[in-house]
Amino acid sequence: MLISSFEHSVDAKGRVFIPAKWRDDLGDTIVITRDLPGEGDTRCLFGMSLQVWNEMLERFKRIAISDAPAQNAMRMLFAGATDCELDKQGRALLSANLRQYAGIDKDAVLIGMGNRIEIWSAQRWNKHCEENDKVSAETLRYLTELGI
Repeated sequence: MLISSFEHSVDAKGRVFIPAKWRDDLGDTIVITRDLPGEGDTRCLFGMSLQVWNEMLERFKRIAISDAPAQNAMRMLFAGATDCELDKQGRALLSANLRQYAGIDKDAVLIGMGNRIEIWSAQRWNKHCEENDKVSAETLRYLTELGI
C-alpha cells in the first residue's frame, strides 16, 4: 500500500531513493510523469506502477479526440512520461525536464497516494502544507458526494 511520506535527497545524477516498503507495490519499473496542476503551486511528479499506468491509459483511450480539455490533460501527462527502472539501491532517475518542472533540485518529499506516489520539492511541499493545513467545508461536502 502506497501511504505515508518520506524525505530524501536527490543525488547529483538526478536519482531519488524509493522506499523499500513501496517497491513491492510499484515494481522494478515505474512510470514517472508530471502532475495535473490545479489551483495554487502544486507542481509535483506522479510515480506509478506499470499496471496503474496501463489502467489509466485504457481510460484515456475512451476519450473522444474532440474532447479538448481531456486531450490537453493527456498531452501534459504523456509528453513528459518516462519509464524508470529502479537500480539495485532502489533509486529512480528523474529526468532533468521533470525535475525542472517540479522544482526538485536537492531535497524531495515522496508522498504515498494509495495507488501512486507524488514526488515534490521539499520547499514546495512545505509551502503547500502551510497553505492547506485545513480541509474546507466545501471539500468535505464534495468528499461526501463521492461517498468517502
